[in-house]
Amino acid sequence: MARSKKPSTGTDATAEQRHEEQLQGTAGRGDLTGYLMHRAKPYLPPWVAAGALGIVSPLAHWKWDGSAAAGVGLTLASVALTGATWWAGRSTSAQRRLHSAITVAAGSAWLTSAALAGPTAGPLLDIYLMGGPTLALSWNIRQVMRRNPDATAPAENADKGLLEKVGLARTLLRGATVEPNRVSVPYHLPAGELTNEDVSKVLPRIASALDVPPNAVRANADPESAARGELVIVPVDALKGGNEWPGPSAPGGSIAEPLNVGVYEHGEPLLMWMSGDPEVSRNAMHLLIMGMTGSGKSVSALDALAEILTRSDVIVWGSDPVKVTQTFGPLIPAMDWAALDMPSTEAMVAALEAVIPARTAWLAAHRYTQWVPAAGNQQSDRAHSCGQDGRACGCPGMPYLIGWFEEAAKSLREGLDFTGIAQEARSAGVSLVVSLQRASGYQMPTDTRASLGSSWCHGVRDSGDAAFALPDAALDAGASPEAWKDKRPGYSYLAANGVPENEWATPARSYNIGPDALEWVAREFAPVRARIDETTAAAAAKAAGKLFTDRAELLGKATPAPTLPAAGGGKDLSMTTDEHDLEDDLDTDDFDPEEPLPAPAETVQLSVEPPARRIDVSPEEAREVMVQLVDMFEREERETVGPVDFMEYCDRHGRSRAWVSGQVSRMVSEGRLAETGTAGRYRIVPQLIGV
Repeated sequence: MARSKKPSTGTDATAEQRHEEQLQGTAGRGDLTGYLMHRAKPYLPPWVAAGALGIVSPLAHWKWDGSAAAGVGLTLASVALTGATWWAGRSTSAQRRLHSAITVAAGSAWLTSAALAGPTAGPLLDIYLMGGPTLALSWNIRQVMRRNPDATAPAENADKGLLEKVGLARTLLRGATVEPNRVSVPYHLPAGELTNEDVSKVLPRIASALDVPPNAVRANADPESAARGELVIVPVDALKGGNEWPGPSAPGGSIAEPLNVGVYEHGEPLLMWMSGDPEVSRNAMHLLIMGMTGSGKSVSALDALAEILTRSDVIVWGSDPVKVTQTFGPLIPAMDWAALDMPSTEAMVAALEAVIPARTAWLAAHRYTQWVPAAGNQQSDRAHSCGQDGRACGCPGMPYLIGWFEEAAKSLREGLDFTGIAQEARSAGVSLVVSLQRASGYQMPTDTRASLGSSWCHGVRDSGDAAFALPDAALDAGASPEAWKDKRPGYSYLAANGVPENEWATPARSYNIGPDALEWVAREFAPVRARIDETTAAAAAKAAGKLFTDRAELLGKATPAPTLPAAGGGKDLSMTTDEHDLEDDLDTDDFDPEEPLPAPAETVQLSVEPPARRIDVSPEEAREVMVQLVDMFEREERETVGPVDFMEYCDRHGRSRAWVSGQVSRMVSEGRLAETGTAGRYRIVPQLIGV
């Protein structure tokens, strides 16, 4: 009984299936001769070629016997045919390519000799009788060895088996690029069956099949194709050892030059750009820094700030109302403004909102569509005049401004809103940096998060947290910061303006930078650092008042010197700074303790007894008293006030606490007072600057 023929599966057929079909086929006859002829057919082509060579050689000798021209032509043809064979075999294995070239070279050389001298001349006949069968048999042996039923997985199909396991069957893999600790394999998905999105979904399974960490396998999709891309496998973590800070990358340069803040796993520096560049269509950067406690985001921040504060055309406003000086530390003296409490942070946000239109107007007046390094220099170009009869204005430059908010979750909980700044600040030469542990919708408005644009994500608790910071393109490519959590401080992904998209999912690690290096940056680059321009300073002073104009003095109060016992023979170190200043101002050499004290030039009334009865005033007069009280509080340099501050005065005019609270609310709506993060306390919006 004849065996049923198994239908062919086309391109899906395996080598074993094709061999089975070959064994079951016939040559049209059911006898033994037909079976043997069918079995011999796959091995006949080399023998047919050898026989044809022997038949053609006498005819070639009859035609070209003794012809020098024919000898030259046949030799050139032999060389050309051998070269063409070598070129055509470039996509095959090295063994097959070499075997083919040797066969063609040997056959064409023998035919050239036989055509000129005759196939039986000298040793040519013996060479043919021995060499022809040898070459034919070598191809037969190669064909037999191609099938290896004992192997568990043929080497040439090992990658196919892996892809079938993970659901990417029929995917074509091109030539792999092997680098130290990195393998890149281009792929081509079957048309209409799979997309790059399917590849991103199976990356964890590929990592499992290869027994490597989950973030060691990534996929870089081709932006020009939905079916092409590149698989990248990094089997060993090259970032374990960490790297010491190498020093500033562009000391004294412009903020337009990239900041070197770490190193990628492939050894290239981790670069970010703060300012925009119209020549390459890059926008200024607003940056979200995210990572759980212990992920090392504060050290990464210091890497970036150390780079920024070595540049010559940028100023930094930094806020940290939680850790105060713990994060910024030695870099605080290098900042133009450090807000280390909530009132100062609220004032800083208000100042940033105020400086945006002022800076935009200045840039527009000097014909800049956005901040560029030329805007940070003195304006001497005639084309950038302020409309002064076409003459160069000579205005001082406007440095770039970076508002850096560490531990921003507290500021957000206290009601501060960064959305407007994030949406409007780029054109004004301002970058916003917001750092917090988890940028969820409960912590940060989604509009703010969307407006930040760039993200620097460190280790997080789970993939849901990663989605708050990283774009879908990075996650689809295999970025998985949840694999690090807080076990790999400094490990991060940077998805930012100017960073190639195929690097968004490449792990990097920030440098190890210590206090000594930070102190060196603050000290050594003080002469080259920019000073705030008048336009920005005036707008900030109007919005934040003495919290801005007295920021250096207030910073000293926020970080008092420790109280120590007096040193023998020296000043009493337990005295406050103000007491030291007073002692220094006294000329003790001219002071005679026996002389009577001089009469006072004026008398300061420290307290007044309240009147015995209340003063009857109209509501309009009472409201005017409230306005006058706010002016008085501002002159007294109070930062915040509340209804309780007004009651001791308004009780005298017969006004209740409810009425006072209503007037406070009215002044908030009018802009004279501003809400703070503390219930019942309001910040005075300055209106008496210079008075």
